[in-house]
Amino acid sequence: MSIARKSLARTLALLALAPTAFAQQGVKTTVSGWVIDSACAFTKGLHKPISRECATACAKAGSPLVIMRDDGAIFLPVSDQTPATEENSKLMPYAGQHVVVTGKEYTHPGSHALVIETISVKK
Repeated sequence: MSIARKSLARTLALLALAPTAFAQQGVKTTVSGWVIDSACAFTKGLHKPISRECATACAKAGSPLVIMRDDGAIFLPVSDQTPATEENSKLMPYAGQHVVVTGKEYTHPGSHALVIETISVKK
């Protein structure tokens, strides 16, 4: 086999492995923070919701709910299913509340995502 063919064969083999080589494993984590609508977290600089009613109204209008950890880091709830499912319905009962969430954290430079396993109001 020529050098060019061997190189092409190696490249194709690596490309076949690429999806699994770059797949990220979720890390078990517990997050304590506020369920807040994403628009207020970013555009208004809020560290917690103004009210439960405000967070609920924004979510019903289509704004994704996020979890703002006590230190200000924002976690976007995501689905680990294919096709992905919406996550607002899991968070709506907790909109505007301080919660404790367990799940799997996925990170991407500058971003945190969370596959929710359990959620409860912080006592």
